[in-house]
Amino acid sequence: MSVDPLKTLSDLVSDAHTQIQAAHQHINPVVEVRQSMRDVGIPADVLTLDCLRTQRRITLILHDQHPGVVLYQFVTREEEVGGEFKQMPLAEMRSQTLFDWMQDYFA
Repeated sequence: MSVDPLKTLSDLVSDAHTQIQAAHQHINPVVEVRQSMRDVGIPADVLTLDCLRTQRRITLILHDQHPGVVLYQFVTREEEVGGEFKQMPLAEMRSQTLFDWMQDYFA
């Protein structure tokens, strides 16, 4: 039985979200999971982490053409996702990595 990559990433994000809220009350990210790209023919799932205070966003994408990889970008909430994405193997992604990203980028 294979593990659902979206569930794996969602669980890591959830853990990091709990940690960031406990450590930094002024950083209260809003997490959104979107699978609607599939409805328009794009084989990908998106998780966004938004900081309303700083108007910054971390976008995480699981694309079927890149199995086992998380594509990610640091943008503002006004920016459209685009340009080059960085990537990391999903197997190497940790909740601590996500916590560090939120702490550094949203603070």
